[in-house]
Amino acid sequence: MTGATGYVGRAVVRELQVHGHEPVLSRQRVSEPFGSIDADAVIHLAGAARVRESFEDPLSYYATNVGGTLNLLKALEGQRFLLASTSGVYRPSADPLTESSVRDPSSPYAASKAAAEDLVAWAARSGRIGASTLRLFNVAGGGDTDTTRVITRAVALAAGTVDGMDVYGDGTAVRDFVHVRDVARAFVVALEACTVGSAAVYNVGATPASVRDVLEAVAEVSGRPVDVTWRPAHPSEVRVQRADVSRLRALGWEPSYSALLDIVKDQWSASAPAPGPGPSR
Repeated sequence: MTGATGYVGRAVVRELQVHGHEPVLSRQRVSEPFGSIDADAVIHLAGAARVRESFEDPLSYYATNVGGTLNLLKALEGQRFLLASTSGVYRPSADPLTESSVRDPSSPYAASKAAAEDLVAWAARSGRIGASTLRLFNVAGGGDTDTTRVITRAVALAAGTVDGMDVYGDGTAVRDFVHVRDVARAFVVALEACTVGSAAVYNVGATPASVRDVLEAVAEVSGRPVDVTWRPAHPSEVRVQRADVSRLRALGWEPSYSALLDIVKDQWSASAPAPGPGPSR
């Protein structure tokens, strides 16, 4: 398993253990060739994942996300392979996105993930591996520390651990949020359904909500105002992104922690400042 010590990876490790699997954590950089991998399956979570950064250095994103996937695939024969991908591979649509929706990546990061998806699909089609690709929407909760993500940033602002938050547009843009624990469960479900020679793609999302919905939820949970700075909308901003997760639900997966208020409460409990000492006597 690569990326096991990351935000999603830690949750996946715990969920695998709960369901009787024995995760083996890879310490090797994915940029280096792998020897023979002695495992029933590989879950590939490692990679470069900052959209804005990818515009500044697209070559390193391809080297890591495509080259790293290739290094792993070269070391596999007859095993199952799960790839963490992104909803950013899709062309924007007002309709819920299905796994067959048109791919049209709008960043080097998303394009590198789409290329990795293709590598994995062709390897599975050859019969070399079994493969499942999970396209993650907006993962949140669980004590996330990445304040570039909207829920994490808004909670950190209410907690006073960041100085400000810019919102572009009028706050009505909708994104699909999913708790990291539900993401972890999705990986376990996909792993157990995967067989050598097969290839499947699954959306992993749960709760569509606008930026204003997020700000209101954070204010409700924290009891504090969330004062943001409003900026003009980016011309290329995606207005709506929602996941159709029918395919994953058909395997028995259901989100249990992904109601918006539940995500915000969980993030707040993990990152809110501890109460100060009471008055001295």
